[in-house]
Amino acid sequence: MKYVELNNKLKMPMLGYGVFRVEDGNVCISAVKAALEAGYRSIDTATIYGNEKSVGVAIKESGVPREEIFLTTKVWNEVQRSGNVEDAFNKSLEDLQVDYVDLYLIHWPVKEKYVDTWLELEKIYKSGKAKSIGVSNFHKHHLEDIKKVWSVVPVVNQVELHPNLTQEGLQEFCTEHNIILESWSPLAASKNDLLESETLISIGKKYNKTSAQVILRWNIDRGIITIPKSITPSRIKENFNIFDFELTKEEVVTINSMNTNERVGSDPDNFNF
Repeated sequence: MKYVELNNKLKMPMLGYGVFRVEDGNVCISAVKAALEAGYRSIDTATIYGNEKSVGVAIKESGVPREEIFLTTKVWNEVQRSGNVEDAFNKSLEDLQVDYVDLYLIHWPVKEKYVDTWLELEKIYKSGKAKSIGVSNFHKHHLEDIKKVWSVVPVVNQVELHPNLTQEGLQEFCTEHNIILESWSPLAASKNDLLESETLISIGKKYNKTSAQVILRWNIDRGIITIPKSITPSRIKENFNIFDFELTKEEVVTINSMNTNERVGSDPDNFNF
């Protein structure tokens, strides 16, 4: 496992396991336990995923000490609109059966709310119940808005990022402010043709790796945290097996050139949830 040091000196695994759209209950419990058994030490969930309780059970049953696991969850949009951020955070702690989370994120930049929400996250951070705080799905201008008020700099900005949406401009801005980019949907899950790319297949053959492994390694070689999701134990292990090779700078540039600015999810400036 490779780790990155966040701007608050906390170390975060560069590869994590995401549970977006992982069915609550036994499916989620088994998948998280399989990920921890495979060697993952970062688990990414969110209130809106509806599976925080299952993640908590899996962590308890895994036998992996809590302090070895980097646990992320997120505050949902309706909570931002209602202003009950602290209550929602405490409910997440209860559902996850933990005393703290390692990272708490604003899930989406809800118009006219995300600046106030950031100030609420700063209070939670200063309480010690969240070891670090950050944002998700923030464009540069959203970050500039909270920069006007922040006393705590976000440690990460978790965004959609894959070879068809390389986010190089956003990464440059984040790097200037010591914010690490984190990639959700790194394999562009609903665009299965990405994994059939001749470019990725060709690079993969050189290292005896799959297209998916090449993409995940491309994230890491760019200094980007990545959180692939799968519920298949063999795929969970395959996604983890990316630390025995490294892409060349030329290969990273080649994959960057696949950018089309094409999203599989919503644009953070235009979402209706």
